[in-house]
Amino acid sequence: MAKLTLGAVFLGLAHVFSGAHPTQQTVESQQPVASTPNSINSSSNIDTLATTLSTKAQNLDPQVAKLGLIAYSKAHAQGFDPQQVLTIVDYSKPSTETRMWVFDLKTQALLFQNLVAHGKDSGNDVPTSFSDFPSSHKSSLGLFVTEQPYIGHHGYSLRLAGLEKGFNDMAAARDIVVHAANYVSEQFAAVHGQLGRSWGCFAVNPKVATPIINSIKDGTLLFAYYPDHNWLNHSSYLT
Repeated sequence: MAKLTLGAVFLGLAHVFSGAHPTQQTVESQQPVASTPNSINSSSNIDTLATTLSTKAQNLDPQVAKLGLIAYSKAHAQGFDPQQVLTIVDYSKPSTETRMWVFDLKTQALLFQNLVAHGKDSGNDVPTSFSDFPSSHKSSLGLFVTEQPYIGHHGYSLRLAGLEKGFNDMAAARDIVVHAANYVSEQFAAVHGQLGRSWGCFAVNPKVATPIINSIKDGTLLFAYYPDHNWLNHSSYLT
């Protein structure tokens, strides 16, 4: 497949959506966009798109969306993600809140918004500690690229590769994946006061695991955020 230019990414933005924001999944109708930015390289265009995406997404901070788009733009310039799909995870939010969003950047459409678990040794309801060390059982930060789905211990799952050396580049070796887990649900959170926790994987509700995996598989980008100063100051995709 031919490499897309960054200008082509957002010249193709032709639709927006309007509608409600259910917690676990959103599939949108699409309407024409009046105007579209020519390049995500422009800080003003990134700001505009971050605002647009965050207005459609329940609980998404525009500044987190902006950082995700900055990281995406640098990776896309390197030839990643011809599908133009971006997943954002905000680990600064409690596990009981919506903190994972999937966007189709070609259409500015919100595809999913849902709960997601973090690593058990990263913290309880709100994670505060992150690591890329094997057997740390912690979540990792930064930009990931999705690989191929497979059937594993948790059923239909999705492999990930970390793109940030020192922060998440051990993801494949650690078997950090997207998978379904019964401990990711509003019902579980109501009983326990928080979601269950993974060994560092992005665990999601079984009802949406398969459609999410099928939407983000095969080379799309996933951005995991937390206001960690070391990562923010040294990420090759943010600095």
